[in-house]
Amino acid sequence: MTAVLPLTAPGAARTLPPGTGPATAGRSTAPVLRRAAAATARWTTRALVGFAVLAFAGLALGPHVFGYQTMTMLTGSMAPAIDPGDVVITTPLAVADVTEGMIISYHIPIDDHRVVTHRVVTVDHAADGTVTVTTKGDANDHTDPWTAVLQGDTAYQVQAVIPELGHLITALRTPWLSATLVYGAPALLAAWLLLTIWRPTTDHTDDDTDEQAS
Repeated sequence: MTAVLPLTAPGAARTLPPGTGPATAGRSTAPVLRRAAAATARWTTRALVGFAVLAFAGLALGPHVFGYQTMTMLTGSMAPAIDPGDVVITTPLAVADVTEGMIISYHIPIDDHRVVTHRVVTVDHAADGTVTVTTKGDANDHTDPWTAVLQGDTAYQVQAVIPELGHLITALRTPWLSATLVYGAPALLAAWLLLTIWRPTTDHTDDDTDEQAS
């Protein structure tokens, strides 16, 4: 028995199965793209808000709650241990416990009495409890040209270094960026709340569109 197959004219288009045309593909892809864009916007907003909250807690609230201090290194005197722009985290230490080799932050006894963060080279404990130290920056050739008497009951010892964070803090203190954060942070928070409120409605609408497209 011989089977006869229908001939197809050269160049004739084949008939596509129902639901596979370009229009249908576009309708099925659009809701997916909308959901992806909405999810990306939500998580980006949450990440920005979360970073702002953590930065505020670490730099503003943390020192009052946990007693540590944060300072930005301005010079390269302690490189490579601490580079310019790094943020050092220091904690209180009894002056009687200061030993050679520690990196401490203290007010220098000359000029403007600024705070420096240098390594202790020598320590002298007097009979009356006074502690006198000489210090040196790791990158400097000579010890600091002064002898410092540590005042009060505590000194501040460097416990951790956060690389490059000081550059970000300096940038945040510029007037235009500060104004942006003052007005932008509430706007981001409001946008996040609105996205959270509207998300169920958006998802329901997208599901209905998918059902109609199928």
